[in-house]
Amino acid sequence: MTKVRLTQIGIDRLVRLDWLEKVSFLVLAGNNVKEVKGILQNDLKDLFRSTRTNVRGSLDKTITILLKIWLTSPPLLDALRMEGLDLIKHLPQQDHLVVHWGMVTAVYPFWSGVARHVGRLLRLQGTATAAHVQRRMREQYGERETVSRRTRYALRSYLDWGVIQETGTMGIYSAGTTLTVDADRLIAWLVEASLHARANHSAPLKELIKSPSLFPFRIKPVQAETIAAASTRLDLVRHGLDDDLILLRKQ
Repeated sequence: MTKVRLTQIGIDRLVRLDWLEKVSFLVLAGNNVKEVKGILQNDLKDLFRSTRTNVRGSLDKTITILLKIWLTSPPLLDALRMEGLDLIKHLPQQDHLVVHWGMVTAVYPFWSGVARHVGRLLRLQGTATAAHVQRRMREQYGERETVSRRTRYALRSYLDWGVIQETGTMGIYSAGTTLTVDADRLIAWLVEASLHARANHSAPLKELIKSPSLFPFRIKPVQAETIAAASTRLDLVRHGLDDDLILLRKQ
């Protein structure tokens, strides 16, 4: 199941931040899958050209993605999801974007893959070109128009979230909102979410914290022991004086 999740594209619709916020609060309120789906169908139907949800139109496909992130995610991600919901419940609203980003990353690693290329380009030259990002994603997922199209959905979602912004030239983006992440528990949770998007479920802590896939965030320097202590689902392996490997603990 993990291998399939890592290789599938998944994101085939725009994922708006306010929609994820709505779903997370519906789940926190105790609504089940049927109830959340019904509320979303009613609340979002006017935003789609077709309301024929019985034939799996754009609305239903969007709802499926939203539900998979905060309600029907793979069992492997249950503990991450439940703690993510608890974080949303207790964190100030401006920090919710961090949690939503982490959960989308864990459920749909394609999201993180697009972000990694965007983040690298922003660091190198201050802008990211859609065509360049699409080319890199096709190199990874295959030379298919589907890959380019779904990369566009991810980029449009980043725009909606405000983490990138349009420049005066079509298809070229600059950095948007940058959020500071300095709470140990939130950093540990985001590290865990990032590891779920990696095939080996492990990485050096410095690499994780500075990963271009987390380009919207300014994460404070933190000790590996602090991260491991903040989560019962993470382990620490020390290879040298300054070479700390963080990995998911086998459940």
